[in-house]
Amino acid sequence: MWGSDAPPALPTDGGPPEHPSYFPPATGFRFGFFTLPPDTVRTSEQLDPAAVLAEMATKLPGMAETMEPDGSGMHTTDTVDFDVVVSGEVWLELDDGAKVLLKPGDCVVQNGTRHAWRNRSAVPCVIAVCLLGAKRAR
Repeated sequence: MWGSDAPPALPTDGGPPEHPSYFPPATGFRFGFFTLPPDTVRTSEQLDPAAVLAEMATKLPGMAETMEPDGSGMHTTDTVDFDVVVSGEVWLELDDGAKVLLKPGDCVVQNGTRHAWRNRSAVPCVIAVCLLGAKRAR
């Protein structure tokens, strides 16, 4: 919805800054919403993997590169993520195996953590997210 690859300089003309990829670089930020459909509508039998990857590359450039190749949905980004569940519910799975159920109003701050989102309910989950680019100390 909104983002920049550079720190904001004020005042602005109100026009949207350039942000060509879904995830910001260390100097950038992103703000938006994403909707996670129920897991039941995303079965592998119903999906064309090539079509999914093509749509992801167009609508979420850079997202596929963060996803682990095993299809688990686990991914890691060099961002600090501020997430707020707006509607529905979602399970947040972390790399230590912890699973946390999040409901409307619940907030999560992730600091470059490996994680996956799982919607085990029957309705879509909407999450507001602010991503701040960060530099990972390797």
